[in-house]
Amino acid sequence: MRTLVVLSVVDIVLLIAGLAIYLYIVGTQLAKVATNLEEAADLVWQVKSNAEVIESGVERINSTGNVVAGALPLLYGMAEGIVVGATYKPSTAEREPARPAMGTRRSRQLFGVGFKTPS
Repeated sequence: MRTLVVLSVVDIVLLIAGLAIYLYIVGTQLAKVATNLEEAADLVWQVKSNAEVIESGVERINSTGNVVAGALPLLYGMAEGIVVGATYKPSTAEREPARPAMGTRRSRQLFGVGFKTPS
């Protein structure tokens, strides 16, 4: 009976020690996560403060984009009118084959090996 009590106490002590080690490991990991989140939050606030300066410029860019988008149909129609008059129309007449500008080409490599072409 005494052995059973001793083994139960040892078992409980090991269980508590295992839980303590587990809680220590989880606590250190949560501390690292908290540090990373704090740094990330600082970066987010910095990005937000930088974006506030840009916001007015973005509104102006959007309004300019809306004006350009509204003018696109008119510009497209004008471009179509210009292209109709300037479109290239190739000739339908049949061409003769291209010939070299200097006539028949002679190779000097044959003379280097002692071969003379019959003329």
